[in-house]
Amino acid sequence: MAGNDEGPAIGIDLGTTYSCVAVWQRDRVEIIPNDQGNRITPSYVAFNETERLIGDAAKNVVAINPTNTVFDAKRLIGRRFSDPLVQEDVMLWPFKVICGENDKPVIVVTYKGEEKQYAAEEISSMVLTKMKETAEDFLGSTVKNAVITVPAYFNDSQRRATKDAGVISGLNVLRILVEPTAAAVAYGLDKMSSSSEEKNVLIFDLGGGTFDVSLLTMVKRTFKVKSTAGNTHLGGEDFDNRMLNHFVQEFKRKHKADINNNPRALRRLKKACERAKRELSSMVHTTIGIDCLYDGIDFNSKITRAKFEELNIDLFEECIVHVEKCLKDAEMDKESIHDVVLVGGSTRIPKVQQLLQDFFDGKELCKSIHPDEAVAHGAAIQAAILTGQGTVEIRDLVLCDVTPLSLGVRVDGVKMSVVVPRNTTIPTRKEKMFTTGDDNQTSVAFPLYEGERPRASDNILLGRFVLSGISPAPSGVPDLKVCFDIDVNGILNVTAEDKATGSTNGITISNVQGMLSQDEIERMLEEAKRLKLEDEEHKKRFEAKHSLEDYVYKVRAVTRKLTDAKKTESEIESAMQWLDEHKDAERSVLENKRKELESIWEPIITKL
Repeated sequence: MAGNDEGPAIGIDLGTTYSCVAVWQRDRVEIIPNDQGNRITPSYVAFNETERLIGDAAKNVVAINPTNTVFDAKRLIGRRFSDPLVQEDVMLWPFKVICGENDKPVIVVTYKGEEKQYAAEEISSMVLTKMKETAEDFLGSTVKNAVITVPAYFNDSQRRATKDAGVISGLNVLRILVEPTAAAVAYGLDKMSSSSEEKNVLIFDLGGGTFDVSLLTMVKRTFKVKSTAGNTHLGGEDFDNRMLNHFVQEFKRKHKADINNNPRALRRLKKACERAKRELSSMVHTTIGIDCLYDGIDFNSKITRAKFEELNIDLFEECIVHVEKCLKDAEMDKESIHDVVLVGGSTRIPKVQQLLQDFFDGKELCKSIHPDEAVAHGAAIQAAILTGQGTVEIRDLVLCDVTPLSLGVRVDGVKMSVVVPRNTTIPTRKEKMFTTGDDNQTSVAFPLYEGERPRASDNILLGRFVLSGISPAPSGVPDLKVCFDIDVNGILNVTAEDKATGSTNGITISNVQGMLSQDEIERMLEEAKRLKLEDEEHKKRFEAKHSLEDYVYKVRAVTRKLTDAKKTESEIESAMQWLDEHKDAERSVLENKRKELESIWEPIITKL
């Protein structure tokens, strides 16, 4: 736990499409606006010939620089390149993703004329750096500590990768907190009381790229997750892509042209689809109009809310399937739910609300918390609790999370033997006895898996270790105790012990295939520092350029008052021409030019 002396701790909602940062101060949560005054920041990073852009600046150039603007990094983090869902996304993204070492997806961009390769953790760390700097500008002090949120259905690899991204950004990650739990805290903060009456709350969290549904029981100041379900690849981006494909096919029919191989045209159309989706939440129809979309052809088309719902109805209905699963796992019926809370920007879609309300037999949905800010709100409260900065009322809060997937060991070469069932409250420590499969075995391998399939190979391989030093004996005789220990971040440590000899071995799941090693994290930390210095230098160069331009225009305005200003006007025109010809000049060159002009013009201005 961090202390008060380390300054304020922040809560960050690291979203697929947008991110949000908040802090607890003056006995309440403050959502921190970015440098554009917006309370949410696009999770975009753009690279060009001169600089790196993050957030709004990056999203604003995506249509003109699509192949070097990276977004949706959250959909890659902790995944393998061969994952079918990754392959599906790669076909839709304008930027390049290749297969790296250990089947790790690697993003390829061109930056300052050179080809650069970045892991998803690095791109996410850049977004986190932006959120960290946004908080520092707002607070006027350095920020070290943060709580970062992840979808409830993120597996162990994805949680670890998110924590690595936080480390690369220079943050001390106090806790990895699941998004629905964070939202539940934001919802329940003003509803806490000393009453011992239980309240069952279902958090329906449908964001830009992920979907979670969690059922929590609130008693006094304790928030206990009973069950969770969802899909880490379902959200607003998928709805946009359905609409995008619809319009691509329409363009092909109308104009006999395929725009699928034109990243810029696709990106412009995708942006229009995103805007249309939002408009259809309050309108029954809207129009998309794009000048010169492809090969000089203008594109105009109307889409109705009914058509949008038809394109996505299976995805909307999938959300309800996960709600049913969540209730079943918690062994509760619909009538036991006191409140259904909407979180995430995609919950604004009327059809989603209608299906959910119909499922709960017309029950009013709770819209009392801001869907885009609730998760960061809850993360900031947790950060304050962990650093002892909150009020007495929130310091007593207890958050009890659960494991999203079952954890176990492969046995008999095929089967998954579950040690920690899914929806087990964490932190937890579970033990199970195993034995040898052959006579006189002196070592046993323990492959560790995460998932719900009965066959281990159909689940996610987390890692493996070998227990040696077992006393030779007939098969089935040795008693091998395996212990799964899960911490508050949902991160796993596994140990095994031979009861007869006391021989032990274990693994901290930190070197899963495709995960970052400590050396790689250190290298990325150095790269992040270098990029930060480059960004700062670019900012100073921009300020020097602006200062020089401002000085030239100021002198021109002053010298216009002179009776004979022809000579000065000529010098000013020459200076302006120099500025046009040296747009990319180094900061020192710009500063020296200003000094040179000041030495010439200051005597004239002084006389005036």
